[in-house]
Amino acid sequence: MTLVAVTIASFTYNAFTDDRAAPPSGLTYVQAADIRTRYQTWGTSGSPVVLVHGAFESVDTWSRLAPLLARDHRVYALDLTGYGYSERRGPYTVDHLTRQLLGFLDAMHLGTPDERPVLVGHSSGAAMVAEATLRAPERIGGVMLLDGDALDTGAGPPAALEYVLIDPFRTSLLRIGLGTDWLIRKVYGAQCGPGCPRLDKAGVDEWRRPFRVAGAEGALWSMLGEGVLGIPAERLARLHDVQVPKSVVFGADDDVFDDDTPTDTATRIGAPAPTMIPKSRHLPMISAPAAVASAVDALIPPPPAPPAGPSG
Repeated sequence: MTLVAVTIASFTYNAFTDDRAAPPSGLTYVQAADIRTRYQTWGTSGSPVVLVHGAFESVDTWSRLAPLLARDHRVYALDLTGYGYSERRGPYTVDHLTRQLLGFLDAMHLGTPDERPVLVGHSSGAAMVAEATLRAPERIGGVMLLDGDALDTGAGPPAALEYVLIDPFRTSLLRIGLGTDWLIRKVYGAQCGPGCPRLDKAGVDEWRRPFRVAGAEGALWSMLGEGVLGIPAERLARLHDVQVPKSVVFGADDDVFDDDTPTDTATRIGAPAPTMIPKSRHLPMISAPAAVASAVDALIPPPPAPPAGPSG
């Protein structure tokens, strides 16, 4: 009887909380492969940098870093399908999201011999920038794995959640969690650390609203079924021999990964020793944007010197 009562209560709660949120006004979109993709740009001159977010993130995750990069670069960021405000269109796999990323480069007229962007992939976004570089190295000017190892580890939801990650319970739990400002601030604080600004009401809404737009819940359950996105180790190791500038950057206090992960990742892909950002956890682009911007600048090779004039 208890299960029946809880199930009825869950269905009832879901019915009363089924209002969907609208995306913010003024967003920009482009067709990237088969996905209507939300994106944002900063800066009008300099070499191009494309920022690719990780799980549960969006273009807005880069709002502190992108303006710093834009002083010397043209900066682009997109919402991968399943997150933010891009069209939800599965399957939510490395293959499909990489095709979206390469399609975005096409739409932005990047990836030509004169416009080869540096790709920066955070967390699970590291898999897409690594795979894009493997597929089209001639189009890429450099690749940075930011707090991500790009590996397919088979990780997914804990087995203990098997029974609550079914409807109607999963929908109720998700909506209760999204409706709890304290919980959103708690998760953000744990991932970001003491160097991050506290989320005000607008900040909480920035993280919450993408999961309340039409199609977001169904996409989330599909993505959880895929597990953490990554590339098999033997394929990722092929990046070692790809001749593009590479770097690995981690928050020194990132507890999402083992302590050896930054060094192991750099060795695997043929990058120099990793850059460790002090007092940063898993979101250094928020907690230490200037340090991340410096790491991006260090990755981008300087433009060739102009030819010497005639002696005289």
